[in-house]
Amino acid sequence: MKRWLAALVIAPLLVSPNVANAQQQELSVSIVGRGDDAFKELISRFEMKTGIKVALKFPNFIASRDLIVKGEPFDVGIVEFPHDADVLASGNVVPGSATTVAVGWMAVAVKKGAPKPDISTPAAVKRLLLNAKSIAYPDPENGTGASGVNVVMMLRRLGIEDAVKAKSKLTQGGGRAMAMAASGEAEIGMTYHIGMYGNPNIDIVGTLPAEICPPMPLIGFVSSKSTHAGAAKELLAFLSGPEAAATYRKYLLQPGY
Repeated sequence: MKRWLAALVIAPLLVSPNVANAQQQELSVSIVGRGDDAFKELISRFEMKTGIKVALKFPNFIASRDLIVKGEPFDVGIVEFPHDADVLASGNVVPGSATTVAVGWMAVAVKKGAPKPDISTPAAVKRLLLNAKSIAYPDPENGTGASGVNVVMMLRRLGIEDAVKAKSKLTQGGGRAMAMAASGEAEIGMTYHIGMYGNPNIDIVGTLPAEICPPMPLIGFVSSKSTHAGAAKELLAFLSGPEAAATYRKYLLQPGY
């Protein structure tokens, strides 16, 4: 009996220091609002795997950059290109920690059952946009519409920005652009591929050619002021590694490696 009681007292002392340390840590993680469901799923798996708790938030395109640049406290921050340059310049991240965790593509959608246009080449996309009666995409001027900025840049590369302006329907977010495509209010809708995930009322035509609409990397950093730098690096390695690839593909993101 005494031996059994002694074992109960001693057992907690035999717990691995790494496990005990993990249980005491909580990482503050900021991820640009792109692929929230994918990252929630991955973070949950990371917590179960490591015992490290994660306080997670999803600021928008601009706010995810500003949080780091203005020096707000965090352990891991993930921003969208080209905001990585501003983040590095701030001095608030460890330069060598820059890690591409995933890549987002712009895509085209139409109403469910509508004919799918050819978007396989820049010339085909240009033809589609010039001939379409209406085009819905997020407003690039509202400070949060990163996908709208990408559309405008594409239109400029194709030399048709002015030609399609009158028939462009600017929306508050990609979800609204997809709703307009689904209802037929817009002949085609454009936003990030991941923003089309799970919408039963649209048909996804495909992603746009990289020559005119380059993919947007999501780049993670460790805070230069983090008190949990080891755990932060471990999280970035998990999010950028092969174990995360299937989840990214499921939610229409491309793995970063």
